Amino acid sequence: MGAEGGREMTVLTHAFPAQTDRALEHLIEAAQAHQVRLRFDPEETARHRLAARPGVSVDAPLARAVELCIVLGGDGTILRALHAYACTQVPVFAVNFGEVGFLATIEREQLPGALERAFDRDYRLLELPAIELEVDGAPQRAFNDVAVHRKAGERVARLAYSLGGEELGSVRCDGLVVATPAGSTGYNLANGGPVMAWGVEGFAISFIAPHSLTARALVAAPADQLSICNRSRSALEIALDGRPVGELAPEAELRLRFRDRAGLIAQLPGYSFYGRLREKFGLLAR
Repeated sequence: MGAEGGREMTVLTHAFPAQTDRALEHLIEAAQAHQVRLRFDPEETARHRLAARPGVSVDAPLARAVELCIVLGGDGTILRALHAYACTQVPVFAVNFGEVGFLATIEREQLPGALERAFDRDYRLLELPAIELEVDGAPQRAFNDVAVHRKAGERVARLAYSLGGEELGSVRCDGLVVATPAGSTGYNLANGGPVMAWGVEGFAISFIAPHSLTARALVAAPADQLSICNRSRSALEIALDGRPVGELAPEAELRLRFRDRAGLIAQLPGYSFYGRLREKFGLLAR
């Protein structure tokens, strides 16, 4: 809610304004008709060359006391919105302008009618978990996955890992991916890791190009802390949701834990995880 009690929503878009400019104008017109004020931060204002007008706030700082965050973009922009509104009551309503957009609320072709439902609050909320950890002493969070992998040109890594204080093994590999259920259809799936349905509590661990026939992916219980130790001779890169955030030095340890209810995604009634899985990746068997 805005300072005067009116409805306010944040808008985030991806880096290619030519793809979203037309949809943005449609969004602004629909918001004006519903007496909703849209907020654009300085980056979004400059990207779309916006000027202040009724129902549009430009160069506005990111406000956490808004009703909704509307995204026009792909997976990267959706994740940016989830990070911006992590651990708040602000849902993300995402229109897919990317390639996969697994967490998107709607596809771009559905925009006109779906916006009416967004402004009428005709959606259900999906709570998303996250993986929490510390990198260089700073708390970090991933909604999709955490990847620990060797640098380009470096030798194969060796990673030891333990759950609940019990070491499970030491694997020669290119790296390791820890994925939430929402992120299990990304990097984890490409590694041959298990797909986890929305609502499952726990996280998947899969290896990147393991040099072993016995290195198996597994799903860990939500209460079990995962520890990863770098037993390689060189530092490894750490990436959260595809963004490099630091390094794991030789013999250093990284601790990761499951965090429930870290984000909110708006979904239209009638949509299901399994329908989305079939729609995005096709039939799982023929």
